[in-house]
Amino acid sequence: MKAGEIFGRHYASGQPVRVAWQEGVITAVESVPTAPADAPWIAPALVDLQVNGFAGVDFQQDDLTLDPLLVAARGLRAAGCGRFLLTLITDDWERLLDRLRRVRALRATCAELQRAIAGWHIEGPFLSAEPGFRGAHDPKWMRDPTDKDIHELRQCTGNDPVLLTLAPERQGALDAIRLASSLGIKVSLGHTDASLEILQRAVAAGAVAFTHLGNGCPREIDRHDNILWRVFDLVRQQGADLRVSLIPDGIHVAPALFRLVQRELGDSIFLVSDAMAAAGAPRGRYPLGRLELEVGADRIVRFPGTSNFAGSALRPDEGVQCATEILGCDWQKVWKQFSEVPASLMNLACGLEEGAPANLCLMTAEGSVRMTNDE
Repeated sequence: MKAGEIFGRHYASGQPVRVAWQEGVITAVESVPTAPADAPWIAPALVDLQVNGFAGVDFQQDDLTLDPLLVAARGLRAAGCGRFLLTLITDDWERLLDRLRRVRALRATCAELQRAIAGWHIEGPFLSAEPGFRGAHDPKWMRDPTDKDIHELRQCTGNDPVLLTLAPERQGALDAIRLASSLGIKVSLGHTDASLEILQRAVAAGAVAFTHLGNGCPREIDRHDNILWRVFDLVRQQGADLRVSLIPDGIHVAPALFRLVQRELGDSIFLVSDAMAAAGAPRGRYPLGRLELEVGADRIVRFPGTSNFAGSALRPDEGVQCATEILGCDWQKVWKQFSEVPASLMNLACGLEEGAPANLCLMTAEGSVRMTNDE
């Protein structure tokens, strides 16, 4: 709808409010004396910065078309996610850029996709190729970044928001971080076994985030010196301004570690689904680029016949529920980590305030979620 209003309770304060909008933009957020007994909680839609696919749709395909993209975007919207970064993972660099150009051109033809796809997350190929650290990424295509790569990425994406995950120990990575940052690309560190010194230098060069801490590393790590402790030291002890993402499914990060990271890093945390095609879809086998992955009744994504994790089948709204249960906290704290905090990292307007997108989630007392129609 072009214009509208709704009465409910502000998700952060709990106070009764009236929220009005026109042309998809919030025009007023006003306190009111009371709200109806059945009034919903009103919150900004979730913002997911790492989505590889959804609802049976894999974004890593060369022949992706408009209709599947709409299926994925609508599936995410039904899961409370109004905007996301479409994520492309390690592959031949020219092939990856061709996919990026294709999906960007498709988005340009469709207003609905322009509202949903806020930008792009490029995860690789500039990652650690070491076993464990490379995760599900194909080491065949991993390599060091160059200035040419960074300029090509910026040229390909225009002025769109871009998040680039790389391993700072790769040769030329620190220079790539400086250049990317100067061009407005946000750099996140991940799939890395960088030393604390290199992590420090990466932050000094302009890195602003760390991708899915607790993943992209071996199942067994040195208890005295590992990438987890280095990130804790970097942020907690040395005060580095680094936002750190977690996958809140109770699988990729064990509940005890999830609570520990939350206690140690606090306001630095934001949540991502890292969803692939199996998210929001039945159990079965699904593609992730050239890979075929299997999702069982436990909703864990694995390489067929192995115990190795490979992507996530998590819906964003399920992530909020799972994180709330693990932390034993109010859902409002978790919701902010999956909406306003990631939006702030990418300089996206988000929140219940004038001028922000009228991309609102309405929660009932029973816990059901629906979104306003801001079209």
